[in-house]
Amino acid sequence: MLSKNTDLQFMREAYKEALKALQRDEVPVGAVIVSNGKIIARGHNLTETLNDATAHAEMQAFTAAANFIGGKYLNDCTLYVTLEPCPMCAAASMWMQIGEIVFGASDPKRGYSTLNASLLHPKTKIKGGVMADECSALITDFFKKKR
Repeated sequence: MLSKNTDLQFMREAYKEALKALQRDEVPVGAVIVSNGKIIARGHNLTETLNDATAHAEMQAFTAAANFIGGKYLNDCTLYVTLEPCPMCAAASMWMQIGEIVFGASDPKRGYSTLNASLLHPKTKIKGGVMADECSALITDFFKKKR
């Protein structure tokens, strides 16, 4: 398990990915996947850019990580994502057998935990609230400007 400072360091990197999404006028969610203390994959929302409702930050990062390691299982990896994964991304993380998920802001409307926490792989560790205020503000401000 990584230290609090390490979690903060990698969440800052996920936050940078969220800012890339914001620059594209996408919902600002970013993700990085870490293995052995190094970032092996990055992703941010591309649903509008790709015209693909499944192009979430986590999905982009999962594909990049699997390509990087040359396999479909990420059991020795940690996903850092600025927003609690939705049910689709949580289920994908189960199939990828991700070792740990660290997220920033909770998603009380569409987060996986509102539906069914068992969407995750039984061995996946979960930690929420890393940079929660910053991550939440980024999303909230985005949607305020849209209304």
